[in-house]
Amino acid sequence: MRFIINYLQLIIKKEWLQSFFNPKTAPLETPYHTRIVPEITGRACTHCYLCQMVCPAPGAIEVIKTGKPAVWNPKIYPGHCIRCGLCVEICPEIVLESGRIFRKITKSETWMDFTFHIQVNPVTCLGCGSCAVACPVNRQTDLVLTSKGTITSGDIILGVENGISHVFHEEKCTGCRTCEEHCPTQSIRVSRSLVMNQGYIYEDDDYEE
Repeated sequence: MRFIINYLQLIIKKEWLQSFFNPKTAPLETPYHTRIVPEITGRACTHCYLCQMVCPAPGAIEVIKTGKPAVWNPKIYPGHCIRCGLCVEICPEIVLESGRIFRKITKSETWMDFTFHIQVNPVTCLGCGSCAVACPVNRQTDLVLTSKGTITSGDIILGVENGISHVFHEEKCTGCRTCEEHCPTQSIRVSRSLVMNQGYIYEDDDYEE
């Protein structure tokens, strides 16, 4: 009986009746760490392809020409994007934005860089030279590169030497993985190494706290 009386005393209070018939929830606030699907900021894209190369989700981003007159811009495919924010962090021109990523990295004075590592399996490599010939950087560096990938210049990324593919200038690799696609025995792999650096501040007042 006492319980019923306490309950009735509660529900007849004005505050309780107002909250019951006019319920309100606190406004949702986006957490500071949230990363949404990247959006275009409107800044000029230099089509360096860093965003496309660093993206771990196949088919999530593509750098293409859009509009009239045509300008370069990254295009995001939300169905493939995993909202990791790597494309936003790697872009040197702040073309993309996702949540408060730039505010966070500016405050912490960090920036991202990455390199590519090429590995050739000497056991399964046939020394056919398909990787060396297909490499777009090789073709630009050595204009007389033979169909067998035989070395005629010491400035190429990789080439055939002593019957097997060797890596000479790994630092020139752009990560396109063309060599992987053209290897008939899958003897070559291009891996990516991401490094977070600290001590750099992006000099832009628009993104300062």
